[in-house]
Amino acid sequence: MGRNPYLFLVGVARSGTTLLQRMLNNHPQLAVSNDPAFTHVPLRRLPDGIDPPLTPDLVESTLALRSFSRLRLPEAAVRQAAEGARTWSEFVTGVYDAVARQDGKQLAGEKMARYVTHLPQLTELFPWARMVHIMRDGRDVALSHLEWAHERRGPGRLALWQEEPVAVSALSWRWMVTTGRRDGAALGPARYHEVRYEELVERAEEPLRAIARFLELPFAAEMLRYHEGKVRENPGLTAKQAWLPPTPGLRDWRSQMRRRDLELFEAIAGDLLSDLGYERAFEEISPEITAVAERCRIWWHDEHARSRVAREGPFETVGDAGAPPGENTP
Repeated sequence: MGRNPYLFLVGVARSGTTLLQRMLNNHPQLAVSNDPAFTHVPLRRLPDGIDPPLTPDLVESTLALRSFSRLRLPEAAVRQAAEGARTWSEFVTGVYDAVARQDGKQLAGEKMARYVTHLPQLTELFPWARMVHIMRDGRDVALSHLEWAHERRGPGRLALWQEEPVAVSALSWRWMVTTGRRDGAALGPARYHEVRYEELVERAEEPLRAIARFLELPFAAEMLRYHEGKVRENPGLTAKQAWLPPTPGLRDWRSQMRRRDLELFEAIAGDLLSDLGYERAFEEISPEITAVAERCRIWWHDEHARSRVAREGPFETVGDAGAPPGENTP
């Protein structure tokens, strides 16, 4: 049916990547891993397009990764995948063949949100793989970032977060979505597919049918029932932790976002909101917020320039719009 990894599911963090991963993983022919964070590890210090030879050290360092355990593979299966591989990409293919077999399926893929800015590198290593990019209104993403991010996670790792967190969220969202769409368009419709979070939670069957067609798989109603038997009602759990079914309105910038934050986000990323068809709250941005937005943009590009000097490899900084240092590290 196809080679593994069969697909990469990407998008800005807090855009619904886990929701879609759970849905696709419930397809009877497809297993989709959740953030194993290993595919890019040996590539960070190599030039673009290099597929490193597989070495014993690479295998051992992969097995030692805490995130790699999310695949739930026995060590013997990983070592078997290594035995038949000459290069890193062949090893990854073998690992995902094992993931598929473990789940009794034919195909397997990976969900890693931050790979949205690395589609060209993934394509060079896995030219058969398909890319599914989920997008969400950036203002709702920012609301989620404000609760989720901190100094060791997501946009909270960037220095400006302490002063202007919504600006950092807007800059990050704009860069990642723009880069993913640009690089995805270059792949063409047979290799790249976009889906909106809002459509997924409001009428899931329609976008799931479109994704199934893109993946050349039959539609499976099991994808709609991914949560059955898994919902937890413990107080204090997030929607993700509780395994809730698709739930519209968990974030709503119209009622939950402060006016200054909303204006600042639109000052920085309003053009992309409009391009994606999202309504905007402000027809004009005040001079005060315009000045703040410009200062934050200058900071972003200065950080990008510094990160290019210290860049270690293709998975550290990528994209003309500017990737701040640390944005894509595990």
